[in-house]
Amino acid sequence: MLADPARHAVMPARGALRPILTMAVSHYATDRQRVAVPQVEAQVVVRFGPSIPGGVDIHAMGARRQVHRKLIRGGHRAVLARLQPGTYETVLGVSASELSGRTVPLEALWGPASAQRLREQLAEAPDAHAAGGLLEAAVMARMADGKVAGTVPPFLPIALEKLQVASVGTVARELGVSERHLRRVLHEVLGVGPKTYARLKRFEQAVRAAQSGEDINWSAIAADAGYYDQAHLIADFQAMAGCTPRSLLAELRETSVAS
Repeated sequence: MLADPARHAVMPARGALRPILTMAVSHYATDRQRVAVPQVEAQVVVRFGPSIPGGVDIHAMGARRQVHRKLIRGGHRAVLARLQPGTYETVLGVSASELSGRTVPLEALWGPASAQRLREQLAEAPDAHAAGGLLEAAVMARMADGKVAGTVPPFLPIALEKLQVASVGTVARELGVSERHLRRVLHEVLGVGPKTYARLKRFEQAVRAAQSGEDINWSAIAADAGYYDQAHLIADFQAMAGCTPRSLLAELRETSVAS
């Protein structure tokens, strides 16, 4: 996720084959508007706060196609674990396509007893970073005990890289697989098709590039991210964020300012 407000720390997960890609910890000292950029990978989200029943809740979120805005109350904390594609069914018990675009309470995926046990452990954590360690341990245990093995074809990493700049037909031919097979693989491991995946990654790359520089050249950002031109970039921002690129960037900058 980009631009979490207040204090935000990202902890890279250890080991290339681990089910968690990254862990992110956010602290909200005051009421803040949170602006979340669309995310391809599924996430497990733990929230802590006085307004949450029991002080803590846990949800799984699938791929999101739109910018999400939400007011977060002061005194809340969050831990987000972004999952490795191909591990969703083992870790969560549902396929990527079933989870895509949805937010599901962990109880509905792991069962009330397992979710309650983890929730109680998290409630006793001294801080959000310790909670992140508990969440990672729970995900690792689920992976180790899972009956469904992670199914990531060896060509997937290069396919995902190529799809950001080439059509699905071109990528399929270069990999020596059929378009149907490539589409099926992406739906199985990400819950979205090749075009949606490429669109989300273009958008993410454009936002990151705009956030990283002071002198913003939207034409250059559009070209580097794989848009046809600046007009294509602007149209995508209007469709996915409901505003212009400059307006979204201003929102992200405002929500990232520490309170």
